[in-house]
Amino acid sequence: MGGAVAASAIWGSLLFATGGFSSEPSPDLAGYAYTGDLCAATSMTPFENAHFKTKENTGSSSKDANPQHSGTQQTSLDTMWCNVSLQQDNASSADYSSNWLYSAATLHKKTDPAPEFADNYRSYEKQDTSVGYKVESVPGLGDEAYLVTRNDEGSSSSGSYVILGVRDGWMTYQSTWSSYASSSSTSKQPTSSEVATMLKTSATETLKRLRSSGSR
Repeated sequence: MGGAVAASAIWGSLLFATGGFSSEPSPDLAGYAYTGDLCAATSMTPFENAHFKTKENTGSSSKDANPQHSGTQQTSLDTMWCNVSLQQDNASSADYSSNWLYSAATLHKKTDPAPEFADNYRSYEKQDTSVGYKVESVPGLGDEAYLVTRNDEGSSSSGSYVILGVRDGWMTYQSTWSSYASSSSTSKQPTSSEVATMLKTSATETLKRLRSSGSR
C-alpha cells in the first residue's frame, strides 16, 4: 500500500514538473479586447480623405442598415465583423458603381493561429483559376501581415479587390476592399495601390482602438 502511495506521489510530482496538469496553452491576445461594434472602432479617415462616404440607408429594416456590425463571444473564439457600403462624394445617381469595406477581427482563445496564418494568404497565389492574385508581406503591422491584390488586367470594368490580413499574437484581423464600376461610369476608382495604402492606414488605427488597457 505504501509503495502505491509513493508511486502516485512521484507520478504527481513528474506531472507538475513537466506541466502535465496544464492541458491548454495560455492565449496571447496581445492586449486586444472584444467589442460588440467593430464599426465604431474602424477608422474610416483614410477612405474619407479619398472622398468616399458611407452610403445613406435605403430602407427601414435592420437588413438595410449601413454600416452593419455584429459579434459573438464563445468559448474558443470571440468574433467581430463590420460591413460598410461606400460611395464617392461626387458620384452621380446615374453612375453604376459599388464600393464595400468588409472588416473582421477574431480573438483565438484556444488555438494559436500563427502556424496556418501565412499559408492562408499565400494560397491565393496558388489558385488555378482565371483570376490571378499577388501576395505581399506587409512590415510594421502586428507580428505578421499580408496584402492580397487581385490582378484586374484586361477587365472590361474598373474596380479592385484587395485584402489585408494581420496577426498580432492570437488576434487576427482582416479588411477587404471590393469595388466595381461599369465601363460607362464617370467616377474614377482608386487603384489597387491606393486602396492598399488606405487599408494599411485604417488597420493601424483600428487595431490601436481594439487594444484594451492591458499589455502583453
